[in-house]
Amino acid sequence: MKTVADIMTRDVVTVTRETTVRELAEIFESRHFGSLPVVDGAGQLTGIVTASDLIEQGRSLHIPTVISLFDWVIPLEGERTLERDLQKMTAQTAGEICATEVITVAPSDPVSTAADTMSSHKLHALPVVEGKKLVGMVSRIDIIRNIIKT
Repeated sequence: MKTVADIMTRDVVTVTRETTVRELAEIFESRHFGSLPVVDGAGQLTGIVTASDLIEQGRSLHIPTVISLFDWVIPLEGERTLERDLQKMTAQTAGEICATEVITVAPSDPVSTAADTMSSHKLHALPVVEGKKLVGMVSRIDIIRNIIKT
């Protein structure tokens, strides 16, 4: 049975929390990636940023629906939703825009585990980590290539 290590990309393009949104956009455009892992100086995974995260900067701000009860104004979607939307729209760096709770796989996991994880979470790529250290990326095309070879 093949493992993630057998099919993953080992030479991974990464960014840091300090990478600017403009630099992210240039990498996404020139390299045609859908997501980029965010790492610290030790190569440990700290987040992931997607092209969709950048697109959010260009969208209109949705003012949440509120209920006015007596003298209170109660947002129906919560203040955190508005706060997160504003943060993404005004972000200047990868650290401000990236997701910090990242779904990952290990190099020793079977390819089927990576496929199941991508399918159930609707992801196009997964960081491959040993502990917290990024050692590769596995994408849907890697899994498709594996199917063709077998």
